[in-house]
Amino acid sequence: MMKPASTAASAAVTKAMPTPAQGYTIHVMAPHKFEDGSVHGPYHHYCKPISPEVLQCLLFESTDSNALLTDIEYFVAKSVSRSHVPLETWNKYYHDHEVEIATGRVQILDMPEAQAKEVAAVAAKTDGIIFHLWPDGAKAPNGEVGHPQSVGHKHRTE
Repeated sequence: MMKPASTAASAAVTKAMPTPAQGYTIHVMAPHKFEDGSVHGPYHHYCKPISPEVLQCLLFESTDSNALLTDIEYFVAKSVSRSHVPLETWNKYYHDHEVEIATGRVQILDMPEAQAKEVAAVAAKTDGIIFHLWPDGAKAPNGEVGHPQSVGHKHRTE
C-alpha cells in the first residue's frame, strides 16, 4: 500500500509541474454586445497563448479574487478561422479583433504600453468567439450558452 506523500513533498511537486490553469497573465478589458443588442461589461479577460494559432481567455465581470467565471473567449488566427469556419457561422459567432481594437474600447492592462501595443498587434491578427456561460444576475448557470459579440462587430462579405 502506498503511503500518502508529505504536505511539503506535495507542494514541491505542485510547484514543479505546471497546470493548464497557470499562465493566464495577459489582462484585457472590453465590453460585449449581447444577442439582444444590450452592451455589458467591461469584462476582464485573462488570457494565455496555447499555440501559434490560439490564445484562450477566462472572462470575469471584475478583478475580485472570487469573481465568477462568466465567459470563455478564443482568439483564433484569421488564417485558421477564415479557412475553417463558414462565412454565415463566422458572421453569427465570430468577430474581428482588428476591428474591435480600432473602436478604442479594448484596454490591455498590467503591462508597459510598448508591450501592450505588441499584444494588440498580435491580437489584431485573430478572430474572437465568446461563449457566455453564466447569465447576468443568475444564482446558477441554466445550461444556455450565449455568444456575445464585440461592440462594433461588422459582418464579413467574403
